Parts: sequence; C-alpha cells; structure tokens
Amino acid sequence: MAASRRRLQPATRVRHLLAIDANNVMARLAARQDSMVGLFSRLRDREPMLAVLDTWFDTITFTELSTLDPAEQKSVNRFYELLAEVRWYLAYTEDMPGQVQLKLNSNMRRLEAAFRELVAVIGPPEADGARVVVEVKVVSKVTRQPRRTRARARR
Repeated sequence: MAASRRRLQPATRVRHLLAIDANNVMARLAARQDSMVGLFSRLRDREPMLAVLDTWFDTITFTELSTLDPAEQKSVNRFYELLAEVRWYLAYTEDMPGQVQLKLNSNMRRLEAAFRELVAVIGPPEADGARVVVEVKVVSKVTRQPRRTRARARR
C-alpha cells in the first residue's frame, strides 16, 4: 500500500495550499461583499469587513515561500499585497458606506484579476494535493436479524 502512495514535493504542497487559501478568500469576498458593507453601515464596526479577508498567508514561512520559483513568488506576492491594501483601506477608511462599497467593487475586480493570474501560475485549488490513504481493518462484524413480530389477532 505504501508503494502506491505518491510523494509530493514541498513546493507542490505550498502551491496547493496557497491556491486553496486565495480561493477561500475570494469565495468569502464574493459571498459577503454586500452584507459586510451593510453591517459596517448599520453597526459602524469594521470587524465584519476585516474577518472576510482572513488568510493563512500570514503564517507561511520564508522557507516555505522560497520553494516556489521567482515567477510564482511574484504572482503570490501581487495577490497578497493587493489583499493587504484592501485590508488597510477597510481598517482605516473614513469614507461613508456608499463610497466603501464603490471602492470595494473596484478592488474586487483587481483582486479577481490577481487571483486569475495566481491560479494560472501556481495551479488551481482543485489540483491534486497530498493523497490520504486510509487502511481499514474489520475488527468485528455485528449482524442483526430484524425482529419478527406476529400479527395479533383481533378479538
């Protein structure tokens, strides 16, 4: 079984995780873009806008990023740098909610373009990641026969 297990290079795993992370951010933004600005407008709280932009990228190490080739590093950097700009804007803007929505729409188009480039360079999030092989051994088998019930005669 171990012979059939495919070993992926560290760079392949890093690419795959970055693609998944970027895809998650873009999916959250697309799904929550209108409601996050609405919450900001109603509650005057920036946290709903910033939570949508949460990413794993902050936890990646230089060593892991160095496994990518320079073109991949540039593409990853462009996407996450733009994401950081959007985060900064949302965290510190003094704009009214209508202007925030317009700016967010504009930034969303830029992020979508950067995300398409990222996926073109490092691969899509659906690409094969590390395969997980699960070996199952039956320990015991319990079979139950359904109870037979007799029909009661009515009196």
